[in-house]
Amino acid sequence: MRAAHAVVAAAVLVTAGCDVVGDKASARDARARAAKPSASATPDWDASPGSIAAVGDSITRGFDTCAVLSDCPEASWATGSDPSVNSLAVRLLGAAGAARRSWNHAVTGARVADLNGQMAQAVLNKPELVAVMVGANDACRDSPARMTSVADFRRDFQKAMGTLRKALPKAEVYVSSVPNLKRLWSQGRTNPLGKQIWKLGLCPSMLGDADALDDAAKQRRETVQSRVVDYNKVLAEVCAKDRRCRFDHNAVFDYQFGTAQLSHWDWFHPSRNGQARLAEIAYRTVTAKSP
Repeated sequence: MRAAHAVVAAAVLVTAGCDVVGDKASARDARARAAKPSASATPDWDASPGSIAAVGDSITRGFDTCAVLSDCPEASWATGSDPSVNSLAVRLLGAAGAARRSWNHAVTGARVADLNGQMAQAVLNKPELVAVMVGANDACRDSPARMTSVADFRRDFQKAMGTLRKALPKAEVYVSSVPNLKRLWSQGRTNPLGKQIWKLGLCPSMLGDADALDDAAKQRRETVQSRVVDYNKVLAEVCAKDRRCRFDHNAVFDYQFGTAQLSHWDWFHPSRNGQARLAEIAYRTVTAKSP
């Protein structure tokens, strides 16, 4: 009722000729606001966070980067100390700062369903930036039929982001796109040793029967590739709804890597060179002036 009375009163004032006075007053107020410098808004993104936590899978753990069948977190693109990699943490915090204020909670073999548990561990460190790379293992299954569905991928990623936001509403998030598994097949299959290693069961949905070029094999690979594209869409969409989240706009997926960027232990995981390229992309995204 009070609102209705206010509307009626305003209408009476206008019909009484007060609209001209109101216009003049509004003009004076506008000129005053223009003359007075406004306080700058607090930026949503800090390009120089003071601490970093990483979550994800074997790529972030540096698996098969330094030795066969072994994690090598010191060579991780996100938090590693290896000078040849020059990780995101080292680039942002310096070597000494990275040693004290970066943490790697990624787990080899992890899928997006495992991300929430990792995020719950990461928030205990109260990092100012969380680096995320996940999804390759959701597509790398025994067969395309066993890949994580897009709906489940979205649900689990949102759940992990919710866990982070509940504990650390102001923490920043860098989200890497899922690497291009089809390019991995096309590059690695040029090496006879790589193909023999793949036969041990490495990402069979994409890398199985590496030399097969029949219609069934092509369709299988396209199905996996399409799922990776869909995962990246989910990562982009969920991240876009969070003003303190930056997706790499498919920079990792689009990167034209070659065999120099692949581990020569398994021709699947990144080599030190590959880890360094991932660190470059992450640093470029985190420090960009705008998303």
